[in-house]
Amino acid sequence: MRKKALIFTSIILTLIFLVACGDSDTTNALSEDKLVVGVTGGPHEQVFEIVKEVAAEDGLEIEIKVFSDYVMPNTALDEGELDANSYQHKPFMDKFNEDHETNLVSAFPTILSMIGVYSEHLTDVNDIPEGGKIGIPNDPTNGARALNIFEEAGLIEIDDEKRATATPLDIVRNDKNVEFIELDAAQIPQMLGEVDLAVINGNFATASGLNPAEDSIFTETDGSPYVNHLVVREENVNDPVIEKLKKAYYSDEVKDFINSEYPGVYQASW
Repeated sequence: MRKKALIFTSIILTLIFLVACGDSDTTNALSEDKLVVGVTGGPHEQVFEIVKEVAAEDGLEIEIKVFSDYVMPNTALDEGELDANSYQHKPFMDKFNEDHETNLVSAFPTILSMIGVYSEHLTDVNDIPEGGKIGIPNDPTNGARALNIFEEAGLIEIDDEKRATATPLDIVRNDKNVEFIELDAAQIPQMLGEVDLAVINGNFATASGLNPAEDSIFTETDGSPYVNHLVVREENVNDPVIEKLKKAYYSDEVKDFINSEYPGVYQASW
């Protein structure tokens, strides 16, 4: 009798384990009919509205959630509140993973947003006065990206070994003793009148009424490694719905929208 009871208990436990595993696999896989995607306000939001329309024609519903900073969309994705996000370049994602011990990965590249230097009263970067103030993004990757732009313009020189992760502490030549003020990227357009120069990301520039192609006084050169990506959790990168989303994003409708709405400002990566 006792032996039968043990066998019965073993069978029950095995069934529970198999059901639990099955539920886990189902839970981890993304729905093939609906995705929740996080974006930053401005161009990424507007582009995804077109992606949403195209995807709907293929039976895929997309819910767009808009964020005003660069950290929360990744936090929300890692915690499962989002299925994907679209706003960041790979160096930023890699740094976020390193700092937060997350496993976010690129599913496919999207658009390149040219970052630029702006000023309310200067027309040349090198016209900044002695001890002038420069606003740059305070996140590590965009901060380093901004400093490299000023080195390219000839204003400063960066420690070559620290180039990819440069901070103001890694500047080895600063002839005009300019002060770099690290600010939240989304707030820099509102602070433009408080500094001599400022580096503003493309999406925040256009959202504030600035045209990167016309209003910036200096931009990074072509061939930038900072193309943006559609990002997902590592476990979902090969889910079939991601290929369906990529098909919608890489459609002619989306490319035509980018080219007509942001000529010379944003470039499609495909």
